[in-house]
Amino acid sequence: MSKISARMTSRSGGTRTAIGRSLDVYYRDTARTARMDALNAAFVRTGDLVFDIGAHVGDRTGSFLRLGADVVALEPQPSVFRALRLIHGRSERVTLHRAAAGACEGHLKLQINSANPTISTASPDLIAAARTAEEWQGQIWDDATEVPVTTLDALIDRHGLPDFVKIDVEGYELEVLSGLSSPLPALSFEFTIIQRDLAYACLSRMDALATYRFNFSLGEDHRLTLPAWVDAADLKADLARLPMSANSGDIFARRI
Repeated sequence: MSKISARMTSRSGGTRTAIGRSLDVYYRDTARTARMDALNAAFVRTGDLVFDIGAHVGDRTGSFLRLGADVVALEPQPSVFRALRLIHGRSERVTLHRAAAGACEGHLKLQINSANPTISTASPDLIAAARTAEEWQGQIWDDATEVPVTTLDALIDRHGLPDFVKIDVEGYELEVLSGLSSPLPALSFEFTIIQRDLAYACLSRMDALATYRFNFSLGEDHRLTLPAWVDAADLKADLARLPMSANSGDIFARRI
């Protein structure tokens, strides 16, 4: 099941029911959890600092905690943040911020998909691309809220240089990377097939920061797809060959 397919659910029941579905998808599949932990273990060790940018209901935060890391988690949606705080707010190894990340500090308008809050977005380009994508039909961003914005640079100043950063912000990934001025040891960011150009731009941004090698996983596989790590140009070619049915995935980068 691809990540986007997991999100394309019925519009009945409102935001509270939608968050409940997210908890079912991201917490009750023990095989998925085991794959996620195994993949994250290639990047995260005991004592590491991890930033979870776009934490949603915190399944990745939970994975990083199981691996022994301290986690700084950002989630801008008020209702989702309440669920995140209930799950991880008591942990001394987690710092929670109800904020988005972007290119500069301030505020932004977050477009809310009440039925599928996991695809709420600050990117008008994602919403425009979704209108003509078969896999995204029926999705409606029916509300909006203003949220505070921080940057990766500001988080680093406050919390220290992370060993790993996970970015999953629904088409706003380049803005997040634009708020980073120093290279990181390793990170991941989500990509969607309907916005391949955005993924290419993110890869170019990483190349501008330092020398990285890349790999990727598809949907909820939580397994690296390529047998060897490649440079940005090669990964762009690999992404260009993916069919529309691939939907989405995560690109992983490690500095060499």
